[in-house]
Amino acid sequence: METAARTAPAVIVAIDGPSGTGKSSTSKAVAAQLGLSYLDTGAQYRAITWWMVHNGIDTGDASAIAAAAGKPDIVSGTDPADPTITVDGTDVAGPIRTAEVTAKVSAVSAVPEVRARITELQRSLAREAVGGIVVEGRDIGTTVLPDADLKVFLTASPEARAARRSGELKGSDVHATREALVKRDAADAGRKTSPLAKADDAVEVDTTDLTLQQVIECVVTLVGEKRAGQ
Repeated sequence: METAARTAPAVIVAIDGPSGTGKSSTSKAVAAQLGLSYLDTGAQYRAITWWMVHNGIDTGDASAIAAAAGKPDIVSGTDPADPTITVDGTDVAGPIRTAEVTAKVSAVSAVPEVRARITELQRSLAREAVGGIVVEGRDIGTTVLPDADLKVFLTASPEARAARRSGELKGSDVHATREALVKRDAADAGRKTSPLAKADDAVEVDTTDLTLQQVIECVVTLVGEKRAGQ
């Protein structure tokens, strides 16, 4: 796999879409299969949100968030087999997935200073990825890496997304999860800075009726076609 990654052209793949579309599972698997680095940008926004909560910053106060945006040291590991994330040297892979962080991440992510800080982190990681990288998020193809070699936008029905997310969050209520997803979509799509949006040149893949393996195969095929045309 490493040999293939060295001999094939380096490729930057942007995978965007709302929660519950299979973004993370697809992105990690595609990166692993093709020998590419992998970056979960949502984890970075969760990490800075966790830091704000952990340090007593009022996440309802945009000016307070903006003033603190440059303080935490966020480090993302880009191995798809073991993606890591630390804040000030502390492993936060678990803590950033709590309900409290989930409830506050949209508000923190909407602050322009936060987006500027995290976007620069993301761009530097993409630049440093020697063989290429799969970057997943909500504004990768539109804002973070507008010159990405391949842009994919994953979609799925709210019902399918809620069912998947409820499966991930064991025992959670599907209806409540659906309502939370729809609310998060509205917040992400409606924010002024780098909203959730499909890039004009992105390939849209509706995952509602596809298995995870089918989605992975679809994206791997798209990467192969892109590389063949380079």
